[in-house]
Amino acid sequence: MSKSSLGIGSIALASMLNPQMLLGNEKKSIVDTNGGVLGKPHFAPKAKRVIYLFQSGAPSQFELFDYKPLLEKMDGKNLPDSVRGGQRLTGMSSNQRSFPIVGSRFAFKQHGESGAWVSELLPHLAKISDELCFIKSMNTEAINHDPAITFFQTGSQQPGRPSIGSWLSYGLGSDNKNLPNFSVMLSRGSGQPSGQPLYSRLWGNGFLPSVHQGVQFRSAKDPVLYLNNPDGISAINRRNLLDHLGELNEMQYQAIGDPEITSRISQYEMAYRMQTSVPEVADLSDEPESTFELYGPDSRKPGTYAANCIKARRLIEKDVKFVQLYHMGWDQHGNLPTAIQGQCRDVDQASAALVTDLKRRGLLEDTLVIWGGEFGRTAYCQGTMNAETYGRDHHPRCFSIWMAGAGVKPGITYGATDEFGYNATESPVHVHDFQATLLHLLGLDHEKLIFKHQGRRFRLTDVHGHVVKDILS
Repeated sequence: MSKSSLGIGSIALASMLNPQMLLGNEKKSIVDTNGGVLGKPHFAPKAKRVIYLFQSGAPSQFELFDYKPLLEKMDGKNLPDSVRGGQRLTGMSSNQRSFPIVGSRFAFKQHGESGAWVSELLPHLAKISDELCFIKSMNTEAINHDPAITFFQTGSQQPGRPSIGSWLSYGLGSDNKNLPNFSVMLSRGSGQPSGQPLYSRLWGNGFLPSVHQGVQFRSAKDPVLYLNNPDGISAINRRNLLDHLGELNEMQYQAIGDPEITSRISQYEMAYRMQTSVPEVADLSDEPESTFELYGPDSRKPGTYAANCIKARRLIEKDVKFVQLYHMGWDQHGNLPTAIQGQCRDVDQASAALVTDLKRRGLLEDTLVIWGGEFGRTAYCQGTMNAETYGRDHHPRCFSIWMAGAGVKPGITYGATDEFGYNATESPVHVHDFQATLLHLLGLDHEKLIFKHQGRRFRLTDVHGHVVKDILS
């Protein structure tokens, strides 16, 4: 009896240290869900992984990157009708009798050898401006938050399509069997505490097999829900349960042929392996003091944007392919000068630290970092306007984002807007162009990564999109 107890105890201990040990009886799924449908990229990729820092609510380009001195000179004067050109307005400003121009209350300077214009609100990003590729001519058709965010993440304003991370997982597969290939984290900003709601369908798999959906990491005690075994259930019991459940699912697949059954088997096995791998990557206690100093004081607080940036770096170190961070709070229709200061404090140091940290570790050369929201902000004021306060409405026709890292030219500004910042005048970049370029950097031809659903061939870029070759290194 004592020898049996020792044997079981040894197995239990070993399973905690190496959960792969108990996978000896794991049956190979009918479909290898860890491998991508393509087998390999269409061509040699420049990026192996992506960290997408999505700024939900739409940052105002006029306060951050798109310096427009004419707006300061014409502050309070009505925006010329010829500039607006009858463009669509939201319901929030369509009843305004006038559209007074409002200049930024924050100073701009040129930085680095590239001479990039960056606001005083972002001093840390200004210091690494030569690492960044600014795109100032982004544009979209969507004018309201939900369809605009959905458009960026899935290529359609209508819900139901797969998200970017799901497409990558489907096409390229996973490089780490113990962690979700597509990981998501959320943080709530200081700028607009209520924020715009975010829905799990934004990182959903749509009509792709469910094994490709994003997995949300939380800041709570359990980083991923429903991973831990219930009280009284040991790792050995769970292993036996999964083996028998897998046999039943295999039988059901043979009878029905539904590919979702194989996804279910794979997800059960992934959840089992994640019991060890997720707590390890989510626990920041082994990070040196220098890491927290680099990312700023908020990085010590679980659930903050800064803490999530550190986790994002840890995930890509484990070869997770796509990490999506959503930071809420940029929807500043009123009280913008005050609100945006807090919001910038949330993200400035941590965003710059992430790029710096990746470069120091030799990871930036094959990791693509993206920072931006779903659309821009209007040159005119919405609501109350005086010396202290003003707001800006949604503006889809031109806005700014930045990219850094693998395959992107550092220290350049691409595209331009008119002197009012209302229309793109050089090299417009549409959402589908951005998506096509992202896939290209990962070695994928956006026209060839397709999935047939309900009789039609779908892709992330639908029937649109051109690779923006001028920003590629």
